[in-house]
Amino acid sequence: MLNKPPGMFDRDREWGALSRFALDDQPGATLGVVSGRRRLGKTYLLDGLCRATGGFYFGATEATEAESLRRIGEALAAFTKAPLPLRPQNWYEVVDALLALGRERPIPVVLDEFPYLARVSPALPSILQAAYAPLRPERTDSRTRLLLCGSAMSFMGSLLAGNAPLRGRAGLELMVHPLDHQLAAEFWGITDPRLAVKVNAIVGGTPAYRREFARNDVPAGPDDFDAWVTRTVLNPESPLFREARYLLAEEPDLRDPALYHSVLAAVAEGNSTRGGIANYLARRSTDLAHPLTVLEDAGLLRREPDLFRANRSSYRITEPLITFYQAVMRPVWAQLERPGSAARVWRAAQRRFHTQVLGPRFEHICREWCLSSADETTLGGLPAHVGHGVVTDQKTRATYEVDVAVVGLADDGRPPLLAIGEVKWGEVMGVGHLTRLQRIRTLIGAQGRYDTSATRLLCFSAAGFTDELREAAQAGAVTLIDVAQLYQS
Repeated sequence: MLNKPPGMFDRDREWGALSRFALDDQPGATLGVVSGRRRLGKTYLLDGLCRATGGFYFGATEATEAESLRRIGEALAAFTKAPLPLRPQNWYEVVDALLALGRERPIPVVLDEFPYLARVSPALPSILQAAYAPLRPERTDSRTRLLLCGSAMSFMGSLLAGNAPLRGRAGLELMVHPLDHQLAAEFWGITDPRLAVKVNAIVGGTPAYRREFARNDVPAGPDDFDAWVTRTVLNPESPLFREARYLLAEEPDLRDPALYHSVLAAVAEGNSTRGGIANYLARRSTDLAHPLTVLEDAGLLRREPDLFRANRSSYRITEPLITFYQAVMRPVWAQLERPGSAARVWRAAQRRFHTQVLGPRFEHICREWCLSSADETTLGGLPAHVGHGVVTDQKTRATYEVDVAVVGLADDGRPPLLAIGEVKWGEVMGVGHLTRLQRIRTLIGAQGRYDTSATRLLCFSAAGFTDELREAAQAGAVTLIDVAQLYQS
């Protein structure tokens, strides 16, 4: 594997995949696709790859086809040290010139922000398909490792799907994800776990939000959190202030910003089902099929199935900064734009922050911990899926929300329900929470969908546990997980 560029944090998996792709010495040009939301460091990765290998990097911009052809021609001439500038007339010439770069050795060739090029040259994917025909001499005689990169998730997701021209042509499909909560805390240099959760609830695991947007302004400690919020994300002079609005504006398929902002606002306020969103918007549920699909394709919403009710699902905003904007900032945007009002707005927003932003994010972190970090002795097996759902008591008509549900592998018959859990951010948990989980386990067992014979009970709390609940844990009735354990690998 190539040495990572200095200053690159983690990304070992991504860098390893790119290194193997770029250094592959087999004959024949290959194609790869790299995607992920903005600000995650895709360009940093790909530019570093080209610098480490002497590869060719071209960053596309929003431009006409003629201007893009001229720019890439100039870039190719500079890269090859051609005596005269190149003036390609079409993308067929450009693609063949890119393949020609790999005649002598394996070489990575990056077309960054590829959706900009394809938007004004819709035939470009088909041109690449033809250029990468299996027996075409220009391909077989080349070892160009062409990487198409983009942040427009709806477009990049369709590039290799279904009947798309490039379907079956790619040898690498790399998705760059945000840092998980543990890596994000390490990246921000935060050692206090409660503070790490609170910061993560706002900026998530997007690296650029620390380095470029907050200019390495990190809370000095728990007591500095409120001041940090007001001087960064709620500060009109900070790039973080308008970032959530720009994330929507940058998605080309979101042509009705008002509608999409309203859908996200509905979800941020707890209306997570399609019916709840429709009621919030005073629209029919059927009218929301298209905007919900577009937001899903753009990677801004995720539809999560209810693990205990068939054909039911809920929606979750994937980007914490958007949740924070919709719940805390958007309702008082005019007030926030006034100089010196950030501290007053933040004081008034504490309830909304805790109920609509921090609480749901803490639940998400607990689920992610169960899926990726919890050992099998804690859960009683390897989790195949971790989610949540609602359980109904048919006799009393009472409903119970299950914050964490861990489903194991179904070797034969019903899948085992390894564990269920309840999550509380600001509440000390007691035996009442254990009694509730025991009742929920009984109801799930009566449904017959899962094997609950070995289901374990989990209590997650950032505020602590009563002595009685700790005694129950010592007796083996429940497993207690505090916030510090969520940050232990």
